[in-house]
Amino acid sequence: MNNISIVGIDLAKHVFQLHAVDDSGHKVFSKKIKRDQLSTMMANLPSCIVAMEACGSAHYWAREIRQLGHDAQLLPPQAVKPFIQGHKNDARDAAGIAEAAARPATRRVTVKTPEQQSLQALHRVRSRLVRARTAVGNELRGLLNEFGIIVVQGHRVIRQGDIRRLLDECHEQLGAALCDVMHDLLGEWQALDTRIAEYDKRLVAYVQATPCMKQLMSVPGIGPVNATLLVSHMGDPTRFPNGRQFSASIGLVPRQYSSGGKNVLKSITKRGNSEVRRQLVHGARAALRQFQRQEHPDRLAQWIIRLAARVGQRKAIVALANKMARICWSILAYQRPYQA
Repeated sequence: MNNISIVGIDLAKHVFQLHAVDDSGHKVFSKKIKRDQLSTMMANLPSCIVAMEACGSAHYWAREIRQLGHDAQLLPPQAVKPFIQGHKNDARDAAGIAEAAARPATRRVTVKTPEQQSLQALHRVRSRLVRARTAVGNELRGLLNEFGIIVVQGHRVIRQGDIRRLLDECHEQLGAALCDVMHDLLGEWQALDTRIAEYDKRLVAYVQATPCMKQLMSVPGIGPVNATLLVSHMGDPTRFPNGRQFSASIGLVPRQYSSGGKNVLKSITKRGNSEVRRQLVHGARAALRQFQRQEHPDRLAQWIIRLAARVGQRKAIVALANKMARICWSILAYQRPYQA
């Protein structure tokens, strides 16, 4: 047991599979234990590398195992899959994790703090509410469209009460039964809108309490949503050697397909956290509209306006999102304000 170098753990809800190897890569033991036995088992092992796939509860267990004196590491699932031999089962999954952890070139996932996970949970719930609000609004417009009533897109029409007044005017045309359904949908939409506004207030409070988030707010296209999302996802910015690496981690760089000395760049990779990427693109879209209305655009605005005229607005928006990600990394890594 003293020769253990790496322990691979295949996490699950109730039963965990452990696979331990020595410095030479030979198996020391492979066993299955229950959830409440894992902490005791790891406390009795000598200090070693404990590798797990980055999945549900992985960050929690990594923090717990580090407190026991081990070097807990999280591996991306796609980096572990090539090392799983034969048919898939828990024992081979744990062995593949231990084998992947022995390779220095295998990428590691940074362990998140409880504060990062709490902030990300807030964003996940808010995103679900936004999707639900959009779905209810689309259902409302679709049902009215079936009766020849066209409602303009956008939340402002519903929020200002235009649809409610429209229902009162067309009560006889729609009938009492359908009007009751429409009013129920309106109430559901307004309840979702109120809950989203409450989450937005929480995000603003996070920004006001965190100096680095305030610095990010000075970047065009970065609001409370993007500032909190970037800080919660990035964590320690120094783990990325430069801004391009951070931008690549969220999939905003071109996908490379090069061979024989011929460089071929395709569309963006769309890797990493899709929520961070999507919100940066939304922020870039808003920033581009603001730049186009400026009478005296700065250097960044001049660049993106020229790019939009040459390649189109959609590609320019993604390029601006890439630029924003690099700027935000620089602000957080060097603790300096935004310089237009």
